[in-house]
Amino acid sequence: MITETLSSLLHQCSKSKALRCGLSLHAAVLKTCIQLDVFMSNHVLNMYAKCGQITFARQVFDEMLEKNLVSWSAMISGYDQAGEPQMAIDLYSQMLLVPNEYIFASVISACASLSALTQGQKIHARSLKLGYESISFVSNSLISMYMKCNQCSDAFSVFTNTPEPNRVSYNALITGFVANQQLERGFEIFKHMLQQGLIPDRFAFMGLLGICTTTENLKRGTELHCQTIKLNLDSTPFIGNVIMTMYSELNLLEEAEKAFKLIEEKDVISWNTFIAACSHSDDHEKGLRVFKQMTEESNVRPDDFTFSSALAACAGLASMRHGKQIHAHLMRTRLYQDLGVDNALVNMYAKCGCISSAYDIYIEMVHHNLVSWNTIIVGFGNHGLGEKAVELFEQMNATGIRPDSVTFIGLLTACNHAGLVDKGQVYFNSMEETYGITPDIEHFSCLIDMLGRAGRLNEAEEYMRKFPFWNDPVVLGSLLSASRLHGDVVIGERLARWLLTLQPVTASPYVLLSNLYASDGMWDCVAEARKMLKGSSLKKEPGHSLIEVSGIVEKFTIGDFTHSRSKEIEGILKTLSWAVGEVTLYN
Repeated sequence: MITETLSSLLHQCSKSKALRCGLSLHAAVLKTCIQLDVFMSNHVLNMYAKCGQITFARQVFDEMLEKNLVSWSAMISGYDQAGEPQMAIDLYSQMLLVPNEYIFASVISACASLSALTQGQKIHARSLKLGYESISFVSNSLISMYMKCNQCSDAFSVFTNTPEPNRVSYNALITGFVANQQLERGFEIFKHMLQQGLIPDRFAFMGLLGICTTTENLKRGTELHCQTIKLNLDSTPFIGNVIMTMYSELNLLEEAEKAFKLIEEKDVISWNTFIAACSHSDDHEKGLRVFKQMTEESNVRPDDFTFSSALAACAGLASMRHGKQIHAHLMRTRLYQDLGVDNALVNMYAKCGCISSAYDIYIEMVHHNLVSWNTIIVGFGNHGLGEKAVELFEQMNATGIRPDSVTFIGLLTACNHAGLVDKGQVYFNSMEETYGITPDIEHFSCLIDMLGRAGRLNEAEEYMRKFPFWNDPVVLGSLLSASRLHGDVVIGERLARWLLTLQPVTASPYVLLSNLYASDGMWDCVAEARKMLKGSSLKKEPGHSLIEVSGIVEKFTIGDFTHSRSKEIEGILKTLSWAVGEVTLYN
């Protein structure tokens, strides 16, 4: 009777992962001297394994005088679930008993975790010989193992030989094809699953929705979204979060917000995903509002990713007021600081114009990763402190951290703003020669802009002939702007004609050409450029300014007089002794 009661209670502890109760029950087993019973020892072993105490489980296993298949299965499965797949495989190789289907499923799963194809194939052969391959959870483990080893054809072969594939079989195949970039086959298997009358679960949808992040796949994504609504899955965080991510990647913030609002029990990932979606769509103000709503109206505690996203929103708005509030909260409530949060703080202060505070935080950080170095280098570069940015780059090199593409964008920007043209050229040329990084359009734009500002227009043109970005409108526009700055009408006119053949989507080329002619007194040509602009049907986008007042960001756009406090603003201007004729509102 005691044995049955203890075994039942230990089983319940295993299911609920109640370690403390399990420890007490283990003590009771030892007191009653029934620990030598293999049946009872298996329950104790399984309890420790399920509670994640794999060391205790192994100690019980090693002390057992008699071990049966359940003992080996519990221990091998425990290692696999505890993230120690090699130990699971090693223990399997020591086993003298003939394995059962549970042991095969666990050890094949361990092979999948290590992408141990050769070992997995040997175990597959043995399971086939013993007749276990057709059992669903063995075949499902085999499908996952082959997919993780990039052997899609072998995985599909196992699937087709499974007598009655279930949802887990289909899910393993769908997610495997998606992970191996065989997207069409993933969708084909999903359709086949529906045709077989199986109802997809959240795992099937998660794999497919995760790849519908391009305009080409938007239609498929919305169709999948509709199916999740029919199955009442869209209101669960697991699926709702993936739907939000899909719409966010496509800059469809309204759709992402609808998905967010429909999630019934939002978890921290739900809030984080939507805050990040707001930042991705450049609606930083909404991102901060959602962060405030999370902290004040929900029971979900923000995590490091939440604070990083909120600080990114502050940086996007250049709102030091909100950034300082979040920083103060972190200082009060956090005994430790996450590296990602520290990097976000450095970025926030740098973007808000306070490079000294950004550098203070950077210096106080215990660890620096590549993002840390990139953030502070870009920060100093944007503040015109090119020499300091270069100094930091050399320090980074000395620590052994290799720069990436982002590092060189920051470095070239720093050299550009500080007029370090020769040094900037050296760094640009070293990208491929020294670091094996192929310059892309952003690096090339920095270089051309840097040479253009320095008046080295002919040199800039030489670079344009060497690289495949010579016909990029941004690059050409940058050099055209430099031509106007230095009054070089010949090069400027040639660049403008070149640029206009690319069918520009903004009015900038026409405006720059007009200004170039005007600076040289060529008024007939000015009139022609303006006539061309009028004929293009393009309009110059009105400029705007952003200011923050008491934590609220106000936008003032040229030619827009719809601000609710226009009269009040005009009155304030008049009190400053401005002549009435000089008061012009740009709201």
